[in-house]
Amino acid sequence: MKNVTVGIDAGTSVVKAAVIAFDNGTPRTLALMSERFRRRDMREVVRGCYERILEKAGVKPEDVGYIASTGSGNLVEFRSGHFYGMTTHARGANFLEPRARTVLDVGALHARAIRINEQARVLSYKMTAQCASGSGQFIENIARYLGVPLRQVGPLSITATEPEQPSGICAVLSETDVINMVSRGVGSADILKGIHLSVAQRLARTLSAVKVVSPVLVTGGLAADTGLVAALGEKLVESGLEVEVLTHPDSMMAGALGAALWAEWRMQRMAS
Repeated sequence: MKNVTVGIDAGTSVVKAAVIAFDNGTPRTLALMSERFRRRDMREVVRGCYERILEKAGVKPEDVGYIASTGSGNLVEFRSGHFYGMTTHARGANFLEPRARTVLDVGALHARAIRINEQARVLSYKMTAQCASGSGQFIENIARYLGVPLRQVGPLSITATEPEQPSGICAVLSETDVINMVSRGVGSADILKGIHLSVAQRLARTLSAVKVVSPVLVTGGLAADTGLVAALGEKLVESGLEVEVLTHPDSMMAGALGAALWAEWRMQRMAS
């Protein structure tokens, strides 16, 4: 049986891929890669990402035993099988941080809280409502309006001294609030911190709904947003929840990693 698997997480705006080799059952990450769609054909992006990550990992296509998709699996037309995002993020989070007992996956369009055990088994989960004001896309839209590059959003938010939260409960009303803040001379740092606090409040409620157990590992694209992670910590304290919030340098790759890890399990089942 071939000992290399590939996990491909086709998200709303970014493709993530992971290549894992298994040495006597022990996983070893060979390569990780992410790529934004940038208005290109999504299937071409997925195919190109797959080809490039194999080259990066030094693996030939014929040496791959299983290709597992997650997210929008229909974009991965050459997949061997598909796994639900909830289970792949649970498995990937457990791989990145074995201490994690709750996973908070924050993506472009939605967020979900997943409570897991030490074997990454899903015990409970809850997704945020469909409203975009609790999503990564909402934060990206605000940053674009303010003219702040995404990589600076988190660090700038942390410097805020008088954050102002939007009063709107939906994305449209919140964006109108931001326009009014700008017209009143509210600084970008304070606006971003207010937006982060607003999103974090929704995330804290979602975590509470699954009876959050510490520590929490944040995964998905917004795991790298230091401002949001800091705001989440503040809102959890306000809610009376003593929870340690963690991130990992590869948190965004949790779904792809989990898919590659589940792929090895499925190969074993197929071989038995």
